[in-house]
Amino acid sequence: NHKDIGTMYLWFSFAMFMVGGVMALVIRAELFQPGLQVVNPEFFNSMTTMHGLIMVFGAIMPAFVGFANWLIPMQIGAPDMAFARMNNWSFWILPFAGSLLIISFFVPGGAPGVGWTMYAPLTSQMGMGMDLTIFAVHLLGMSSIMGSINIVTTVLNMRAPGMTLMKMPLFCWTWLITAYLLIASMPVLAGAVTMTLTDRHFGTSFFNAAGGGDPVLYQHIFWFFGHPEVYIIILPAFGVISQIIPAFSRKPLFGYASMVYATASIAILSFIVWAHHMYTVGMPVTGQLFFMYATTLIAVPTAAKIFNWLATMWRGSLTFETPMLFALGFLFLFTMGGFSGLVLSMAAVDIQLHDTYYVVAHFHYVMVAGALFTAFAGIYFWFPKWTGKMYDETLGKWHFWLSMIFFNITFFV
Repeated sequence: NHKDIGTMYLWFSFAMFMVGGVMALVIRAELFQPGLQVVNPEFFNSMTTMHGLIMVFGAIMPAFVGFANWLIPMQIGAPDMAFARMNNWSFWILPFAGSLLIISFFVPGGAPGVGWTMYAPLTSQMGMGMDLTIFAVHLLGMSSIMGSINIVTTVLNMRAPGMTLMKMPLFCWTWLITAYLLIASMPVLAGAVTMTLTDRHFGTSFFNAAGGGDPVLYQHIFWFFGHPEVYIIILPAFGVISQIIPAFSRKPLFGYASMVYATASIAILSFIVWAHHMYTVGMPVTGQLFFMYATTLIAVPTAAKIFNWLATMWRGSLTFETPMLFALGFLFLFTMGGFSGLVLSMAAVDIQLHDTYYVVAHFHYVMVAGALFTAFAGIYFWFPKWTGKMYDETLGKWHFWLSMIFFNITFFV
């Protein structure tokens, strides 16, 4: 049943969120002052690697897949997802993938300290933990692809009579587009980590310069997946926000069609901006110029969405319950994250800021304030529908204000 599977996704996401959160605490403790305090450098690198992988693939993505499983059949009037057994399988792969990531800490050599991007040539020097991580990424990718096939089929084939595509709730649209992104980009990541695996064990030299390979090739392949990935994470969040803001403004969403087109254009553009992560690898200036222009272009549909949400609230009858507070927190902080991304899109500026804390703050404003705040908003918003019980409004508001203050203390400064 799609509701049970949605619930399991959400619980799994919560468990991984706790694990990834403990890793974040270790990272922050080590960064408290210069010099070594808590952990040695290798373990610190393992922490940053696993924190990234667990939070992206274990916490944020399964949370939104949980939303999709719960809500899409109900919003389009379908009895269940199209492929119920495949849906079940795509969930049950996840606990094993998460376990592989955690087990990597306990094998000789420990978890790999290569960053969540797993750049070559460092990956070829790691121990067995790297292999476990590669297999975990494969499983996570399989789960995402199967979940996406299910969502595409459900939305295209199982809508209630009279519900045309342009009458669907926007959450269904954002997930339909996200599912296409996942199907197109996940196999690319699988290819990158498979090439890493064969470089490590089977004598190939895809990313080994000594054998005629190119370490920068890995970065191109990874980021061709990695940039659509950030939109895979944020587009369902846009869908959740597009349900919450109209509800608490007592108004229909402003500019529905433009929101659909903006979502689709973000998705298409996301495939032609990948090398803005790579301005420092020595690409030609022409290449830098193209990726700079393409990246600034993607700000246009994103800004259109922000203005539509603001226009929805304009002269609405607003109330500020917890879901709306998280939605407004998202609106404010995600805009800041977007502007810092616009700054980083400028090649000359990015070369100075590359690998600084400015970049870390930028993607946390997008990931935490963008995706995580939205997931919180969605859970508070739909919790009564899912459970028949009302959350405590006072506790919800404490949750929001403490999250808002501490998030900004961590990343704004």
